[in-house]
Amino acid sequence: MASRSYGQYCGVTTAVELIGERWALLIVRDLLVGPRRYTDLKQGLPKIPTNILSTRLKELQEGGVVRRVPLLHCGLVYELTPYGRELEPIVLALGRWGFQEMGDPQPEDVVTADSLTMALRTAFQTDAAATLPPADYELHVADIVLRVQVDASGLRIAQLQPAGRPIDPRLGTRASTSGEPDLVFAAGPGIRRLISGELTPAAAIDQDVLAVVAGDGTLLERFAQTFHIPIDPGVALVA
Repeated sequence: MASRSYGQYCGVTTAVELIGERWALLIVRDLLVGPRRYTDLKQGLPKIPTNILSTRLKELQEGGVVRRVPLLHCGLVYELTPYGRELEPIVLALGRWGFQEMGDPQPEDVVTADSLTMALRTAFQTDAAATLPPADYELHVADIVLRVQVDASGLRIAQLQPAGRPIDPRLGTRASTSGEPDLVFAAGPGIRRLISGELTPAAAIDQDVLAVVAGDGTLLERFAQTFHIPIDPGVALVA
């Protein structure tokens, strides 16, 4: 547990003491995608100082949130404990809340494979997916390539590029990469405007936010229905 104590007897206080230190929640975010080696976590959080990453991992282990385990062909990796995985709905809800105030990306902002994976999981609309035909997408954002498969049973995401991260077969959430996707498309960080509904797929293409690479471009409409976080007008008024 972090050495800082707020001196209050409260569940929120205890939670903040466990995961409220700088970078801790982003480590949890990346581990929600899957187990990660120390080097994977460092690559996924390029601005974190090495000593801070080591300290946060130690604190999260002491708090029972993270553990270090051997994984076949990968050596020792960090993974969330069952207690740590209980943070998943909280992290997804926090992502939806923060989405309201994201705005446009700054030049120094980075998108990683894990952050993009979690962004899609945050925006995923289970009810919409249950009523729509299955779809198999390949999404390119800079050097990141994700295979995204949606059907009535849920969402499966495989990280095709960058390669090299360990895959834990126990997770059972990796998409099958066999066969050709229905749609291959490229996007920039402006894909946020499609997910928020600020842009239709046609407008996103016209404004070079998206580009169809291969496959059925009409499936972008289905993608926009399946991955959606509406913007609360009240938030914009306050801003």
